[in-house]
Amino acid sequence: MKIQISELRNGGDDRGLSFTLPATALEVLGSVADLHLASTGPGHIRGNHYHVSKREIILVLPGAAWSLHWDEGEGLAAQHRQFSGGSAVLVQVSPGCSHAVRNEDSEVLWLLTCSSETYDPSKVVARKVV
Repeated sequence: MKIQISELRNGGDDRGLSFTLPATALEVLGSVADLHLASTGPGHIRGNHYHVSKREIILVLPGAAWSLHWDEGEGLAAQHRQFSGGSAVLVQVSPGCSHAVRNEDSEVLWLLTCSSETYDPSKVVARKVV
């Protein structure tokens, strides 16, 4: 796996939305060593970097329209995909794959990141994909 993208099934009911991470996504991490909740304002970007050794899953919550930008390694072409914000989306990211999320909406975008290692700025390398 380099980058894997999947829309999560809404298991909610009349109380509201409900999304569950698949066990296979958590198995990719091995264990969760770091959890990070972030908002991204309209027109802003989070990311444009890759991680030297940690694996990460990014859960983008439903709401704002957004786009994912990524590469699968040094020297490989950047790719992108647009999302309407109508569903929760799970992005699994392998080490060495640069990634970025851009808020394409006028509303705030929320995402939750789970990582296999704690945050270490010396193991985060800038590489623009958007």
